[in-house]
Amino acid sequence: MNVSTEPNAERSANPMGGDLVKRHRLSTRLWHWLNAFTIFTMIGSGLMIFNAHPHLYWGQYGANYDGSWLDIGSDGTHGWVRIGPLTIPTTGVFGISTGTDGMPDAHAFPHWITLPGDYDLAKARRWHLFFAWVLMVPWLLYFIWSLLNRHLSRDLAPTRAELAPKHILQDIADHARLRFPTGAAALHHNILQKISYLGVICGLIPLMILSGLTLSPGWVAAWPWLYTLFGGRASARSIHFIGMSLIVAFILIHLIMVVLAGPFNEIRSMITGKFRLPKERGEQQT
Repeated sequence: MNVSTEPNAERSANPMGGDLVKRHRLSTRLWHWLNAFTIFTMIGSGLMIFNAHPHLYWGQYGANYDGSWLDIGSDGTHGWVRIGPLTIPTTGVFGISTGTDGMPDAHAFPHWITLPGDYDLAKARRWHLFFAWVLMVPWLLYFIWSLLNRHLSRDLAPTRAELAPKHILQDIADHARLRFPTGAAALHHNILQKISYLGVICGLIPLMILSGLTLSPGWVAAWPWLYTLFGGRASARSIHFIGMSLIVAFILIHLIMVVLAGPFNEIRSMITGKFRLPKERGEQQT
């Protein structure tokens, strides 16, 4: 990782707490914000598409009379989410909520979380398919570039020592006590960050791309092995939904950690690339 400091240039080889250093490359920052906009758009449009058939199945096809493992619906008054044999009341949020006109809206997800806000399946599909390319092409270029410049192996791949259970448990304990890295250590990803970032970049994003392609008859006609890979269209749709849920969980945890670590410093580093190294514990704050 290239490190430079401002205004203490003489410390560039050995940055210390309080120094302003270069943390993120321009390509990383651009990819981050493009991904943020793209993923939020795809989640909103994907939930609108889900509203058209709020049931999930395992198997080849999936239809109204097949056994579903997840349903979101209502009886016109009360909303509910059913997962297997478990039914959870969700009136006012999932299944039925207040629409833009102030009247009850009997859809799986409320208008304030879908794109577009009013029910429009055709528009949601157009947005979802367009932004799928915006997600897929930059991800592929970023992944190839990260392999060539060794970003994945140098900055994200965990070492054997980091994968030791004792080290992982210590990192979990430090996060639980809000003890974040300070000084030069803050420039490097900890083991929890490495695992989560690799999981998203090398796991969830390609899983979402491939399972999404399996929902397209045109791609399946060209690549019939997609059906074999996911066990059928219905299973691919379920996996796509689960993958989306995991990405939402990652985003929520990521935002919480940004707030706890210091939102101004963290957001500035992702806009300008410059990051103020936290001072060592016990060092007088100025």
